Amino acid sequence: MTPAQLSRTVLHTVRRAVEDDELCVAVPERVKVRTPPRAGCGDYATNVALLLARGGGDALGIAQVLRRRLLRTPGIGRVDVAAPGFLNITLSASSHAQLVRDVLSQGARYGYGDALAGVSVPLGPANEVRAALVAHVVRGLVEAVGGVVVPGQGPVVRAVPVSGGELLRSLGPDAARWALLRPAGHDLPDLDPSRLLSQREDNPLFRVQYAHARACALMRNAGQLGITPEPESRAYDHPAESGLLALLADHPRTIEAAARHRAPDRLARHLVGVADAFFRFHDRIHDRIHERFHDDCPPIPSGQLKPSAVHRSRLALADATGAVLAGGLHLLGISAPEHL
Repeated sequence: MTPAQLSRTVLHTVRRAVEDDELCVAVPERVKVRTPPRAGCGDYATNVALLLARGGGDALGIAQVLRRRLLRTPGIGRVDVAAPGFLNITLSASSHAQLVRDVLSQGARYGYGDALAGVSVPLGPANEVRAALVAHVVRGLVEAVGGVVVPGQGPVVRAVPVSGGELLRSLGPDAARWALLRPAGHDLPDLDPSRLLSQREDNPLFRVQYAHARACALMRNAGQLGITPEPESRAYDHPAESGLLALLADHPRTIEAAARHRAPDRLARHLVGVADAFFRFHDRIHDRIHERFHDDCPPIPSGQLKPSAVHRSRLALADATGAVLAGGLHLLGISAPEHL
């Protein structure tokens, strides 16, 4: 279940409670859910009960009504009420496995859809290199989620003091695009080749592309061992898995927001978060000389261990992560190398 799906589920729950006369409140147009700021507070949290209680209502009472109803919803495993009226929602294990299956079935197009169907996004031509690139990428983002680009003002971004040709010569296509797209429009891009082209952990582009390459390597290694990825409903209970799953679930909403707000930087920063979560999931100590790994949460077995359902499910999560990274990089016009 993605955040967007959960938002619709909570909204439907409010509407049904009102229709059944269990709540006497105005049904909102939408409900927001977010990842809790602290671990141990569920997968998602919403303040909908507090919003419904504005004007003197009982937020805790409203939250308890919604909690009882949400617990009957397939895909939701646990709902806790926290003062003064927050709902902390934990998805069921089967919901996590279904998310991985959804990503694998859609591949690099996971997150595409009709979220902006019927929505017109104004976008005009631009002559400056950064504005022109942002406009080109935004057009692709809008089309990916079913929106329509109409004539309007060009992207408002800080210009760079170099031409596109100079950027390509000094950085190459991938780093040049990343340099112009990752910062927010009002920020001045960092065009230093020593940082953008370095193959170190302090280079976000390197981390994203390396994460994709590592996911591909895991699939190659698994193939040699005869292991097939398969999500298992009971396997995704490691904290590193939960963090990664939350980011994969949020990928469609990130694409929609990047398109709606004409802000490719939102997608770029999201991909950095996915890559960092993937490395925490992989949790490896890597000896570059001897190619040795130690894993706390290994997607494939090491030594004499035989592959289990847990290995297959973690491998499926790694494969899904690679698909999300590849799809996101493609929308930015940046390559997703299988070897790095």
